Amino acid sequence: MAWRRGWISVFLFTLAMINYIDRVALSVAAKPIAAEFGLSPVAMGYLFSSFLWTYLLCLIPMGILVDRFGSKTINAAGIALWSAATMLTGAAWSYLALLATRLAMGVGEASTFPAGGRVVREWIPAGERGVTNAIFMAGTQAGPAVGALLVAWILSQLGWRASFAVVGAIGFIWLVAWMIWYDQPERARWLGRDERSKILAERAADSAALERRSGGGRILQLLRTRSMWGLALSQGCAVYTQYLFLTWLPSYLQSTRQLTVLKTGLFTAVPYAGAALLGIVLGRISDRILTAKGVGEGRRRNMGVLMMLSSAVILATPFVDDVWLLLALFTLSLTGMATAISLNFSLVNDLLRNPEDSGKAMSILIVGGNTFGIAAPIVTGYVIERTGNYNWAFGIAGLLLVGGALMLLTMTRRPIVLPGAAGAA
Repeated sequence: MAWRRGWISVFLFTLAMINYIDRVALSVAAKPIAAEFGLSPVAMGYLFSSFLWTYLLCLIPMGILVDRFGSKTINAAGIALWSAATMLTGAAWSYLALLATRLAMGVGEASTFPAGGRVVREWIPAGERGVTNAIFMAGTQAGPAVGALLVAWILSQLGWRASFAVVGAIGFIWLVAWMIWYDQPERARWLGRDERSKILAERAADSAALERRSGGGRILQLLRTRSMWGLALSQGCAVYTQYLFLTWLPSYLQSTRQLTVLKTGLFTAVPYAGAALLGIVLGRISDRILTAKGVGEGRRRNMGVLMMLSSAVILATPFVDDVWLLLALFTLSLTGMATAISLNFSLVNDLLRNPEDSGKAMSILIVGGNTFGIAAPIVTGYVIERTGNYNWAFGIAGLLLVGGALMLLTMTRRPIVLPGAAGAA
C-alpha cells in the first residue's frame, strides 16, 4: 500500500520550518539592528518577545477558527500574513516600526499549530502521531538551523534588510503548494483509494470511542480538566527554554565566544540540526514502545518527562568552556526540549475524548507554552543588563524544565473529558 499520507508530514515539517526561519531572522540580525537603532539588551528583549504578544492573544481564536473553517483556509491566511510582515521588517525605519511588523507576524503565526494539530488528527492514525508530530516539531529545529545560515550569509553580503525580504518570500512559495495539493483525506485527489479507506476507517474507529456531545467543545470546559492544565504548564516550562535559545543564542555566541556573524550562523545551526534529526528518531521510538491501550492511558507522558529532564542539562552551561562541548550540550538540551514539546502535542490528542475539540485543546496547550515563552526574551534581557552575563538565564531555564517534568508526571494521569462525563479529569 502506498504511504502517500507521508506528504502530510512534509507539509507540516516545511510549514514549521518556514515559521521558525522567520522567527530566528531577528535573532541573527540582532547585532546590526541594535547598533543601527541604538538598542539596549532590555529593548532587544522586548523586541524579541513582541511577536509573542499578539501570537498568544490570537491562539485560542485561531483554534476556534480552525475548528469552524478548517485547516486549509486558516493556514493559508496565516502564512500569507506573517510572510508579508517578515518582508516588511526589512523596511522598518524605527523601533516602533520594527515592533509593528513583529506584532503583525505574531497574528499570522498563531494559525500554524492549531491548524497543524487538526491536520494530524484528521490524517494520521493514533499509532503514527508520535512520529508525525516529531517531524512537525523537527521543523521548529530545522527552521533556526536553515534560517541562521541563510540570514547570516545574506546579512554578510547584502545587509540585514535584504535578509528579511528573502526569508519572507519563502512563505509565499509554500502557500502556492498548499493551495494546490492540500485537502482533507475525503477529498484529496492524489490519495489512493485503499489508503483513503484506511485513514477514514481508523479515524472513525478512534472517534467512535470518544465523547460526542453538542456544545462539548467550549474552552472553559476544557480548562476545568487537571490534565489540560498539566499539559499547558509543562509545555510552558519547555517553551521558555525554546525561546531562550531562539532569541538570545546568536547574541550569546557573539558576545561570550567572540564569533563573527557567519560563524554565529554555523554554530547556531549545528545544535538545531542535530536536534531535528534526533527528535524524529525519538518520536518514532515513542510510537513503537506504546500499545493501543498505552496511547489511551497517556503513557506517552513518561518519555516526555525523560526528555524534559535531559533538556535540563542546560544548567551546566556556565561551567563549560570548550566550544565543541558547549555545542554538544546545546544539542542535547534542544533535542530533549523539542521532543518533549512534540510528545505533548501527541499526548493532548491521546488524552482528548472529543475529536471536535482538537483545535481548541491545541490552542490551550500552545497558550500555556507561549505564556512562558513571552517572558524568556524579556527576563534574559534584564538578567544580562543586571549581571553582565548569561549564567542565570540558563539557570532559570533549567530549573523550569525540572519543574515542568514533575507537573507532566503528576498532573496528566487522566483523560481529558468534559465535566459531567464519566472519567472526567
